[in-house]
Parts: sequence; structure tokens; C-alpha cells
Amino acid sequence: MTNNNSTTTVFDFSTLQALISSEGVQLHASEVHGVLTGLICGGFTFEGSYGNTDDKPADHKSATDNSSYLALITDLLNNGDSLPNSLNEAFQRLYNELWQAILNDDFSFTPLIADDDDTLAERSQGLCNWVQGFTLGFGLQQKNTNELSADVQDVLSDFVEIANLSDDIDEDEDSEQAFFEISEYVRISALLCFAEHGVSPEQTTAKTILH
Repeated sequence: MTNNNSTTTVFDFSTLQALISSEGVQLHASEVHGVLTGLICGGFTFEGSYGNTDDKPADHKSATDNSSYLALITDLLNNGDSLPNSLNEAFQRLYNELWQAILNDDFSFTPLIADDDDTLAERSQGLCNWVQGFTLGFGLQQKNTNELSADVQDVLSDFVEIANLSDDIDEDEDSEQAFFEISEYVRISALLCFAEHGVSPEQTTAKTILH
């Protein structure tokens, strides 16, 4: 699954993971992306500067701006310890880019995991981390699972199973095909969750105007 080579993206997995590692922070880029996706697909109200993925957000927020999604990343994945400015800025850009991909009519959204050049084991581990993050983020927005549709409940149940897949994988064609099918299922399932529970920036703007 080639998921990180679009010219519209700011980050690929290796670039973001290298930035995280250079700051000495113990985060996995796939899990961060998964948490943000889960929040958005669960109905997280848009924050920031949708439509801009340049080096600076469109509203020129500082990296110390405590956007609630950044605070959640800090609390959930970094033991509440504040993140370096470079990572706050990177995650703001990643967040904006993620919104664009989810809302894009060409269905360009895809989980952020290692590239096809990396081993299948590395990509599989990344997908496990991604679905763990997604489940966590989505659960923060949709706490009562009994109120979810049967389809979304099935997705969350499947994601739990995928998160626990073994990383002892043969590097062969059959395993590659199986991984592609699972990763494509994850991608489509995330979009299904957004279709049922996501709140687009346009909806947020309309509610603000009405109130």
C-alpha cells in the first residue's frame, strides 16, 4: 500500500518519525496520526486553519497555542509532558492536512504508516499502532458504544483484533496481499466512521453563525 507519496502531503511517515525521534520524544508517528484521525472521525469539532498546510498555519498560531487536540496528544501519549515547539507545529500541520484528506472527494485519506520500501513487519507494526491510536481517539468522542451503529461497532471490534496481530510475518507475496487488504479495510472503515459521526468545518461554521 503506497500511502505516503502524494504531492499534497506535508509529511510522510519517515519524515515525521525522524522529527519526533530527533526531539527525544517517545511517540510513534502512526499512533499520533491514528489518534488525530479517531478524534476527527468521532466528531471532534474542527479547530485551526483548514485548507493550509504551509510551514505556518493560516491563522499563524504559535506552537505554544494549546489547541485541545494537542493537549490530548500530550496527555494520552506523552504522560502529560509538554511537547517541543517543533512537534506542536508539526502536529498542527498534520492535523490540517488530515482534515483535507478526509474531506477530499478523491478519497486521498490513508493511514500514516511506514512506506512500501520498509519491511512488512515494520508496516504491520505501524498499522497496529495506528488502529490503537484511532480507537483511543474515537473513544474519547464516542464514549457510549451502545449508541453506535452496528457497522461502527463492528469496525471498532475489528480494529481491536487488528491491533493485536502478530508482527511475526513472512515477507512473501501472500502476506503482502493480506496486509494490503487489511490496510485498505482500515482506511475505508475510518471514512465510514467519519461519515456517521464526523463534523465538517462547514458544519462548525454554520453552527457558529446560527448561534
